[in-house]
Amino acid sequence: MGLFSKEFKNVIEWQETQDDVIFWKWHNDEIKKGSRLVIRPGQDAIFLYNGKIEGIFTEEGNYEVESQIIPFLSTLKGFSFGFQASLRAEVLFVNTKEFLVKWGTPQAVNIPYASLPGGLPIRAFGTCQLKVSDYVKLIDEIAGVKDSYRIADVRERILSWMDQLLMKWILQEGKDLFHLQSNAAQIAKGLETDLDYELMKIGFTVSGMQISSFNYPQEIQQKVQEAAGFHMVGDMNRYQQGKFAESLGKGGNASGAMEAGFGMAAAMGMMGQMMQSQNGAVPSQAQPAAQMSCTSCGKAITAGDKFCSNCGTALQQSVFCTECGQKIPADAKFCPSCGKAR
Repeated sequence: MGLFSKEFKNVIEWQETQDDVIFWKWHNDEIKKGSRLVIRPGQDAIFLYNGKIEGIFTEEGNYEVESQIIPFLSTLKGFSFGFQASLRAEVLFVNTKEFLVKWGTPQAVNIPYASLPGGLPIRAFGTCQLKVSDYVKLIDEIAGVKDSYRIADVRERILSWMDQLLMKWILQEGKDLFHLQSNAAQIAKGLETDLDYELMKIGFTVSGMQISSFNYPQEIQQKVQEAAGFHMVGDMNRYQQGKFAESLGKGGNASGAMEAGFGMAAAMGMMGQMMQSQNGAVPSQAQPAAQMSCTSCGKAITAGDKFCSNCGTALQQSVFCTECGQKIPADAKFCPSCGKAR
């Protein structure tokens, strides 16, 4: 019982102690002369007689039923006789706050997909916000047969619609079934619209909908990750640049990063040859050596030549230091950058 229970014999007040209660019906006692109504913050009190609304009180406070409440309940039988006899009426207390409801698909929803006969199984999780908006519909559809209603009850209704609505909005707004999170806001907006329409029938309104994640079966998720990896190494120049920067950022040396990139390039080349061999293709012939120009006469020379065939100028070849990656002359015995011996 509440704060005023010791002082008054018949106090009409919310007696539920849990925060997840949306409405609670008081009807265990008779409303007698001297009764008081207690309305706390975040509550509305609705007087019912024979299942019909006789009055709605929204201001918090402690009210005397006979002097402060009855004048607004002119249709109640017995009040015209000075409220001498007790009256069996019901008072419905409604929680007016906005509720946060967590939801998740109990089973995977099979979304139609061309290459998968049974569809692509997807689960989704998220939250939505709702509150009571229409007391008449709430009483007609729910309060008439229930003494209380909790978040778990409305969540059960939401989940009963979720599979069908999720399939509808994924097909309509999901541009890529394997990356649905990028379209989560559009899918959630569609779900909010349809859920609001359905819950409006029982007196609720949905003010927000969020999708926190889409989950795929483990084997599907693995394939998606593999496909992303193949796409990443498809551009070897970008891959080598990324590995080089990553190595330097972690305090590594340039030669280690270059070796990793060259190693990956070699591996990719071997994989390409293997694939050509499996497909019956003949590997392409080696390409001619790269052409350069003599710094003295401008005559074309071939990489690896020690002297120009036109003017006889000695050609200085450059190599890279294996320690720091700095370019050094071919005849140098030490790296001019880090001092490492060749």
